[in-house]
Amino acid sequence: MASARQPMTPATRRRLQQCFEYGTKSGAKGDFEAAEDMFLSCITGDPGNFLYAKEFLATEYRKYNNNKKGSRMAAFSGVGQKGSIKKASMQKDWPGVIKAGLELLKLNPWDVNTLIAMGHACGEMGCDEVQMLYLRSALDVNPKDAEVNRLCARVLGGQGQFDQAIACWHRVQQAKPGDIEAQREIGNLTVERTISAGRYEEAESTNQLKADRHHDEDRSVKLTPEQQLEKAIGKDPSNVSNYLELADLHTRNDRFNEAEEVLARALQASGGDVMVRERLEDAQVRRGRHQLAVAEQRAKNEKTQEAIDLYKRMKTEFNNVELGVFRSRADRYPANLGLKFELGVRLKRAGQYKEAIEALQVARGEVKRKAAVHLELGECFEYIKQPKLALPNYEAAIESGSDRDAEQQKLAHYRAGVLAYRMRDLEGPYLEKAEKYLTALAGLDYGYKDVAERLDKLAEIRNKG
Repeated sequence: MASARQPMTPATRRRLQQCFEYGTKSGAKGDFEAAEDMFLSCITGDPGNFLYAKEFLATEYRKYNNNKKGSRMAAFSGVGQKGSIKKASMQKDWPGVIKAGLELLKLNPWDVNTLIAMGHACGEMGCDEVQMLYLRSALDVNPKDAEVNRLCARVLGGQGQFDQAIACWHRVQQAKPGDIEAQREIGNLTVERTISAGRYEEAESTNQLKADRHHDEDRSVKLTPEQQLEKAIGKDPSNVSNYLELADLHTRNDRFNEAEEVLARALQASGGDVMVRERLEDAQVRRGRHQLAVAEQRAKNEKTQEAIDLYKRMKTEFNNVELGVFRSRADRYPANLGLKFELGVRLKRAGQYKEAIEALQVARGEVKRKAAVHLELGECFEYIKQPKLALPNYEAAIESGSDRDAEQQKLAHYRAGVLAYRMRDLEGPYLEKAEKYLTALAGLDYGYKDVAERLDKLAEIRNKG
């Protein structure tokens, strides 16, 4: 599986963001051709970006006045692209599938087979959020189709969206009574949902769970708060406060996708207001954190390679989400050194060490995090094989640390001691430094990692000398 995507350079990311902003403005003015050109550049450049794909689809829907059919010539004009999708799929050329699929969606954004193919390609590339976007779009076209529901249910279940996954499996059952996989997964997901929600102790028996579910279904015909807010939005689409209140309701009920969708609408209604944009960014982070937690728990429970791989992909995907958020905010507020630090940490996790170093060096001016900044910088310099730059940063982390950050201090001593030991054959007092920092660490916590064994090795070297 080609789950790893190459990290983008800052210049490429800025260019794509500029294309996205221009495309959004063009689409809002009805210049769909210009918008399409921009969005295709964005998505092919960053196929895992949820906002790029979502805004592209929304623009195509507006282009065809939501007619659910697309162009009258779609069936004829799209023959070549369908062949390209099939060929790319057979060759496992997933970016090729995305590229050809986008051309087809320009003709008909409701083409179910194309949406499914693109969803599959995104899944293979580890773009789980965008995969679900394409599959949901296919489901909107054919809500009762058994196979589309089956695909959605599998992905939703893996992402911890239990209610929606169960609903999809129920639709599979309705279309195919007695479906064994649907029966099994409904039972499994019901248990997982109960445990995840922390209601296991409250549900004394399966009968109690069924009674609770029946009670939930037997709701009053009165409008719910969510329905009332949707109604208010329909009456006055320009009133952003209604969107924000609705998003808050969804968030409190752990409906993260719905909250994000509402905030995306709010951003459009507000004309790109920065406050709304940041609320949307926060929603993306919350959703990613929730899905990562579910994937981690599933990996621990199941211990299967599939579950472990999903957790790893979700972890990478979540870091990409946070990376995009902190990059935008660091650009938006260049004087905020805390944002530079957070950006540097995410860049380091993404393996973009040189750019991480640039961000972290700017963040050195923040006194509160000085020790943490130097510790991160030291690790970055080690990754790019610059030990003589790494060690001074570890030493600075030790000097600027405090007793309140005991674990951070232990790690800084350990990193400095281990690195100095590795540098012992170079010119300089590195052996003495290794002994100094590892001895100090042993004084703090003698059981820390392998510090005792390392001190024994140092003693052996001293005795031989």
